[in-house]
Amino acid sequence: MLAVQLVASPASATGIYEMPSSPPQTQLLDQADVISRLNEGKITKELEDLSQQTGNEVHLVVIRRLDYDESPEGFTNKLFEKWFPTPEAQANQTLLVLDKVTNQAAIRTGDQVKAVMSDAIATSMAQETLLVPLVQGDNYNQAFLDVSDRLVAVLSGRPDPGPPQVVDNVRVEGTFATAEKTEQERGNSLVWVVGLLVAATVIPMATYYFYLFLQSRA
Repeated sequence: MLAVQLVASPASATGIYEMPSSPPQTQLLDQADVISRLNEGKITKELEDLSQQTGNEVHLVVIRRLDYDESPEGFTNKLFEKWFPTPEAQANQTLLVLDKVTNQAAIRTGDQVKAVMSDAIATSMAQETLLVPLVQGDNYNQAFLDVSDRLVAVLSGRPDPGPPQVVDNVRVEGTFATAEKTEQERGNSLVWVVGLLVAATVIPMATYYFYLFLQSRA
């Protein structure tokens, strides 16, 4: 059984030669089956409309795992040049690839794309917009919906909505009392201590004198 696993594992990896020789008809190629049919259709429609309206084409690719000696950046560059072998074919193209096993992504854009989407924004797409939902809970559908929306906005010439905001739900301040609250609690404690000390002194004395009073009346 172990021998079978060792042989089968490399076969499940994706190398550049396992990819189609030309870009597929759909803008989203999900070989890892992580995107729902509903969202796949929504993303494809959004990217098709972008292509028709602006001439900018986007291809999103999800693979199960890379070959052991391949990096996301190296694989993306090879696939980009395989699908779009000339500078003219590359000019208006954007290719974003995600490796499901490692949740690592890379992006490559053509020269004409860089005029509307800088390399810094493109990197933010791959390393922030796409990866934040994955880091927060392997939400692949949300990740690709977010990156598709941002790509369409930027490549349409609209303002960049930016990466998603990362909300820190850990409220460290809640575990510590403020200085004002500490001082108030200290004052309340002091009142209680003084009150108990007075009671401990007065009550026995009052009881003793009351006892003497009763004895004198007897």
